[in-house]
Amino acid sequence: QLQLVESGGGLVQPGGSLRLSCAASGFTLDDYAIGWFRQAPGKEREGVSCISSRGGRTSYVDSVKGRFTISRDNAKNTVYLQMNSLKPEDTAVYYCAAVWYGRYGNRWSCGLSPGGMDYWGKGTLVTVSS
Repeated sequence: QLQLVESGGGLVQPGGSLRLSCAASGFTLDDYAIGWFRQAPGKEREGVSCISSRGGRTSYVDSVKGRFTISRDNAKNTVYLQMNSLKPEDTAVYYCAAVWYGRYGNRWSCGLSPGGMDYWGKGTLVTVSS
């Protein structure tokens, strides 16, 4: 069974840190660009960060630049999102998603659009509150 499983969410105070993990089973992440997305109550799902299948390119939405870092360990079939200096407005359900590199035609592209992803996890809740 092909699936992505997120973990690492929880309750954290403003200014705190969390590290989210996205583990794949049933397929190898090496062939996929990975994106992290989030959806807050009453809002649309937005792209937060992405990383190309070979890890050479990363991208971030402006609101998290300098605070979040995406990385991948293909040997562990896992992608991470390190989130520092968290703010209440970061509160959301965070999802990881995978898109086959062939859709970009190369292994050095990724995107922050939720459309066109091949696999989605079920999400992990991040709550930033004092």
